[in-house]
Amino acid sequence: MIHILDLHDRAPRVIASFLLETSQGPVLFETGPESRFSVLLDGLNALGYAASDIKHVFVTHIHLDHAGAAWRMAERGATIYVHPKGAPHLVDPSKLWASASRIYGDRMEELWGQMGHVPEGQIEIVQDGQVIRIGEAQIEALETPGHAYHHHAYRIGEVLIGGDVTGVKIGRGPVLPPCPPPEIHIEAWRASLARLRALKLNKIYLTHFGETEEVGPHLDALEARLLEWADWIKQQLKAGLTREQMVQAFEAYVTNTLRAAGLSEEEVREYEFADPAWMSVDGLVRYWNKHHPEEVMS
Repeated sequence: MIHILDLHDRAPRVIASFLLETSQGPVLFETGPESRFSVLLDGLNALGYAASDIKHVFVTHIHLDHAGAAWRMAERGATIYVHPKGAPHLVDPSKLWASASRIYGDRMEELWGQMGHVPEGQIEIVQDGQVIRIGEAQIEALETPGHAYHHHAYRIGEVLIGGDVTGVKIGRGPVLPPCPPPEIHIEAWRASLARLRALKLNKIYLTHFGETEEVGPHLDALEARLLEWADWIKQQLKAGLTREQMVQAFEAYVTNTLRAAGLSEEEVREYEFADPAWMSVDGLVRYWNKHHPEEVMS
């Protein structure tokens, strides 16, 4: 059984962790940021577990909203399972934190908490296609770049822990692609979605937020929105808009999309916490300028 733990990151339904119960004890997927670690502990306690009961922690990638509290779990004895390219940043997170600090400035501690490292001996590097057996559970790592080069989704039978490559969908709202810099790559993301479609899954667990059983339509809608957003940014670049102009226009564009779907202002705010529109501007601008500069020359 998989339990969804709401980490209440500024609002409900923004960041989730997932607890898989096995005959050899609980397994945690995603730790959330260190700033929400006490909430994670409360969620574990409500299920009858202490943090020290968790010996296995899987993170889809090392962005701070997914793995920021990994070091806290390591302190309590857990092994952290991670993509090969993500592992060095758990051992020495200084570059990761410096990069995030350039974006968030003096809000770093408020949003993400404290920086800490995972001892190298408590990191298990997981390769694409590798299967980790814990009790009766067989957890298969699937390399799924597009949102980040160092991204794994984890397949457990016909269920997937999707991370960010499977998008952001909160409640009754639409699925949106989180596109922060610096690693957004549209072609890689589409290949990842094609790989996931072929698995014939019956459920995806979304870090942002919850679960969906409409797997095929969800992945199709995500790909369509990804292409729509990428093309929107492409057209603004070709028109010569400044970053500030693009951010203002794109925030309105996304907000109008969510309102048109019938969402309340509270629900729109949850989406903005989980998938800030301005970050997708920066990520997609970087994608075009780096990978296809010839297509965005004004």
